[in-house]
Amino acid sequence: MYVGLAWHFWNTRWRGTEARRGLRAWERAAILAPLALHGWLLYDGIFARELRFGFAQALSVMMFLGVALYWVESLIYDVEGMQPLVLPLAAVAVPLPALFPGLASAGAHANATAFKVHLALAMIAYSLFIIALLHATLMAVVERRLHQKGSFFAGLPPLLTLEQLLFRVIGTAFVFLTLTLITGIAFSETLFGRALRADHKTVFAVLSWLTFGLLLAGRVLYGWRGRTALRWTLSGFMMLLFAYVGSRFVLEVLLHRA
Repeated sequence: MYVGLAWHFWNTRWRGTEARRGLRAWERAAILAPLALHGWLLYDGIFARELRFGFAQALSVMMFLGVALYWVESLIYDVEGMQPLVLPLAAVAVPLPALFPGLASAGAHANATAFKVHLALAMIAYSLFIIALLHATLMAVVERRLHQKGSFFAGLPPLLTLEQLLFRVIGTAFVFLTLTLITGIAFSETLFGRALRADHKTVFAVLSWLTFGLLLAGRVLYGWRGRTALRWTLSGFMMLLFAYVGSRFVLEVLLHRA
């Protein structure tokens, strides 16, 4: 369903000759159908039996929230053209938990409220940064289209609109990432007796936080935009991806540890 919708939006938004604005009622309802099924599959796979949350589940949750955030965002802002970017990624993420089920999370901390709050904040931050990265990618597409002739990409929103939305999303995501680090420090203090552990997950998370902080500061102080924003967004997101998903992939797939 995700793939079929992505193909529809590619043909009507990116390849269409008419500039359309906003989702039609049937399109908005059609997105909710696979989104609801995706959410049910995640709940059944993660919480229904025993807590099982590895890199595959994390990626699937990120894209589920990414589609949900796009859907809500489209109610308020002009984000035409995002659909052919976010929907195929969600389609790829859906079967990952079945292919890489991972190992069950052991220990009392898996059911601790502090851990669940930390995990929820982290997934929201990740999802918002995915949306930010897709916004930056769409900006690059629109910017390139401005130097080309023809009506291709006629349905995409103005570059200035995308730029404003990009930094609003990054700013919101940065707040959630900050809360994720704060709750992670508190949880680590409770579980391990140390506020920060010098492992690569912590290092990459802090580096990502610094990268996005510098990007926001550069926007305010120096007016960073365009390709500069895209490079910083991509760099920060890759560090964030290595922080949890990368570490979980190594543990589960390569080392076979929970």
